[in-house]
Amino acid sequence: MTQRSPTRWRPAPLIAASVGWHAAAAAGVLARPAVWPWALGAVLANHALLTAAGLIPRSHLLGPNWTRLPATAAARGALAITIDDGPDPGVTPRVLSILAAHGVSATFFCVGERVQRHPDLVRAMLRGGHAIENHSQGHPWSFSLLGPRGLRDQIMRAQDSIVAATGCAPRFFRAPAGLRNPFLEPVLARLGLTLASWTRRGFDTVASDPAAVFARLAQPLRAGDILLLHDGNAARSPTGTPVILDVLPRLLGAVQSAGFVPVTLRAAATC
Repeated sequence: MTQRSPTRWRPAPLIAASVGWHAAAAAGVLARPAVWPWALGAVLANHALLTAAGLIPRSHLLGPNWTRLPATAAARGALAITIDDGPDPGVTPRVLSILAAHGVSATFFCVGERVQRHPDLVRAMLRGGHAIENHSQGHPWSFSLLGPRGLRDQIMRAQDSIVAATGCAPRFFRAPAGLRNPFLEPVLARLGLTLASWTRRGFDTVASDPAAVFARLAQPLRAGDILLLHDGNAARSPTGTPVILDVLPRLLGAVQSAGFVPVTLRAAATC
């Protein structure tokens, strides 16, 4: 199936308050037309707040957002390695080899267009015990500017692409660059998807220093962390190696030395 069972959408407090704010502003102008400049200013301030909330990937102001694993999973010493923007035939196979060497399962947030081009790689992820989740169809940088129809199109097409390659529907969605708007959560609820961002990211699409990327991710490591790396759009180290390939073995070693257990987001959801 390409579509999971819908979940009930409950507006976040900020969204509910914004609706009330707009209604109050409209009522105020109708009652006293002279106050329209103040009402307009209040509405614009509210829009600025909503925009700012969408520009903060780890914000919960627009709705539910996994920035850490559930407490039950964290209590068992679990954390999650998540890998975005693939699959990439020049990087992903080596990432899978590193994960296999450490006996670790990861969560790959895949771009639908790349899944269509490289379905064998996605199936290799599944055979390795990894989870495949939704990172939009085309990873557009304008994703956070889309309306409900555009958001649904990007997400649903990626669902279809992943199901066609794997036979398994994603359960989680991560927005491109983590940026979103108030229209996203109702769309995710209708598609039965859960928004997931991260606890920490290494900025490994722009940073070419593996040591700096590792430090951002690993200091300190805590149970329940959701860590973000990229197999697609990976920056290159001074030696020309995709940064993830230098960072991942060291990160997995640190995770296991600390006694934490890497799990997929799906596994954490059932703990």
